[in-house]
Amino acid sequence: MKFNSTLLFLFISVCLFSQTKDPKDTEVWEPEPRVVTSKVTGAAPSDAIVLFDGSNLNAWQSTKVKEGPAEWTLIDGDAVQVKPGTGDIMTRQAFGDVQLHLEFKTPEAIEGDGQGRGNSGVFFQGRYEVQILDSYENRTYSNGQAGAVYKQHLPLVNASRPPGTWQTYDIIFKAPTFNKDGIKTSPGYVTVLHNGVLIQNHVEIYGTVEYIGLPKNKAHGDDFIKLQDHGNLIQYRNIWVREL
Repeated sequence: MKFNSTLLFLFISVCLFSQTKDPKDTEVWEPEPRVVTSKVTGAAPSDAIVLFDGSNLNAWQSTKVKEGPAEWTLIDGDAVQVKPGTGDIMTRQAFGDVQLHLEFKTPEAIEGDGQGRGNSGVFFQGRYEVQILDSYENRTYSNGQAGAVYKQHLPLVNASRPPGTWQTYDIIFKAPTFNKDGIKTSPGYVTVLHNGVLIQNHVEIYGTVEYIGLPKNKAHGDDFIKLQDHGNLIQYRNIWVREL
């Protein structure tokens, strides 16, 4: 017979601990979680990989030119701004499950509306997009506004700040897995905090984000993180990841 390991553990635990009154019997001392330090809220923890600290774009490359340099514009040694027409940029390193922190700012001068206003996006493994948009008093389709898993999940709330204001995304991404036959064996999941507000609560990623049509699920492994050039002057700063 095959037993569910969790149920078996619970059964054994009940049998053992129902016969003891010593609190030490339920104390776990090993393994001990390693120490990770983070001095300032939003700053990269000691075990993070810093993808952008304002000084250079060495961790990034162009998606238009193979292994070509990222051509976006550095701003005052602090931020990087989309350079329309140069294309998306992607990390040189591939990632699987990650915790991602980034800060972004949509243009203070309002131009356009809906999807044409302050549009960009962050893509995990080059396929799964959390939308970046100026959604402050700017109506568009709900599963395409800021914080949406594009065309799949609308955010729980709209936590957008006014244009020209720095905002934060803190995202936990769990990558989908595929077997050797290319069949998806477990879906991806994403949790998103926008300006400290939970807007996606461990939602399932159905597949690739598609502007037209349904999500696709072609097998893949670890892959790059991508920032989108949608033609708007979005700025980014303080980007880091922790591999999970």
